[in-house]
Amino acid sequence: MTDPTGGLPGTAERRALEEAERVELTVGAVAPGGHCVARVDGQVVFVRHALPGERVMAEITELHKGFARADAVEILTASPDRVEQPCPYAKPGRCGGCDLQHVTPAAQLDWKTAVVREQLVRLGGLTEAEVDALGVAVEALPGGPLGWRSRVRYAVDAAGRAGLLKHRSHEVVPIDRCLIAHPAIRELPVLTPSGARWPDAEAVETVASTGGDVSVAAVTEGVATPVSGPQAVREVAAGRDWTLPAAGFWQVHPAAADTLVGAVLDLLDPRPGESAWDLYGGAGLFAAALAGRVGPQARITLVESSAQGVAAARENLADLPRVEVVAARVETALARRRVTGPVDLVVLDPPRSGAGAPVVRDVVAARPRAVAYVACDPAAFARDVRTFTGLGWRLAGLRGYDLFPMTQHVECVGLFLPPGQ
Repeated sequence: MTDPTGGLPGTAERRALEEAERVELTVGAVAPGGHCVARVDGQVVFVRHALPGERVMAEITELHKGFARADAVEILTASPDRVEQPCPYAKPGRCGGCDLQHVTPAAQLDWKTAVVREQLVRLGGLTEAEVDALGVAVEALPGGPLGWRSRVRYAVDAAGRAGLLKHRSHEVVPIDRCLIAHPAIRELPVLTPSGARWPDAEAVETVASTGGDVSVAAVTEGVATPVSGPQAVREVAAGRDWTLPAAGFWQVHPAAADTLVGAVLDLLDPRPGESAWDLYGGAGLFAAALAGRVGPQARITLVESSAQGVAAARENLADLPRVEVVAARVETALARRRVTGPVDLVVLDPPRSGAGAPVVRDVVAARPRAVAYVACDPAAFARDVRTFTGLGWRLAGLRGYDLFPMTQHVECVGLFLPPGQ
């Protein structure tokens, strides 16, 4: 039979990969989600536990239309940026919480910077020159890459053992310690080596606050029941004390709140008398910081949809009478004019999904002097960058912070300015 391809190289029929198959491949550039990109017979494979330039033996873990996922299970040619993982659970088939423990701290920063830059170009529509001009850089926080996580939610398996989940799985990996957990959390009798069992719980939530409080709660059918420690914890940030439920939202790195507040204030440069919106305001961290700059007579409106967040904001900002707390979804509050202009400054601190085009359009329509956007997902941020620039605004400044060492996550703070500024 005649070969229809004529024997030309690269024209043979593509071989289908199989789940659990092992393939030798050369790893390419980093990608979002803690992966690097590789190709096998022209097929895209997203590889975890690898580094650019490495030659690895990879095991296929998932098959999808147009791509596959894999774990690097054997390193044939190692990158100079590779180190031995400090945690025995941060390996293929085990805990999925840490994506980058095999990467030197300096290379982790380069990795995250590259992801932010790639997303801004590919999804945000910026050119490489514009991205370089922004000076995208990830700044390390004090304390090192371990022992920083002040809030840890452990999953519980069918035997009642607390642990962490495998990557992209509901399977629980029982562990004896988590090295990125705050030291006060590591000392708690929560994990199996302490003899602890949680037969009626689906999860165990632990907190070690910046105010020195340590608490544990067992979660059953979505309801958290206190086990030890206070139900309300004290946090210290932005020159204030904050009281909020142990299960309430707060940044998980002890230095994160002050770091982000400093970036927002520096970029916005608030002036006395200016009005402001704090959208997705939580307990009021940015609203309080803005109030300290714009003065007691300036109007600040905080919008938050979580009942816990609204209650915390009203309690913690009670000494700031010109701060109004609006209990509503941000898109609803803007569309139904629960908050109205004129407004000078806007802080956007949306969830991982981003603010979204309707919110961005309504913010732009209010014609503020400047917008500070706090982003925890580069892809969602990049999509909102495209919406801002499509409306004539520009991304005038961007800072990145490694608030989640050893993981693929990165926090960015962007400054948007209207046309003519």
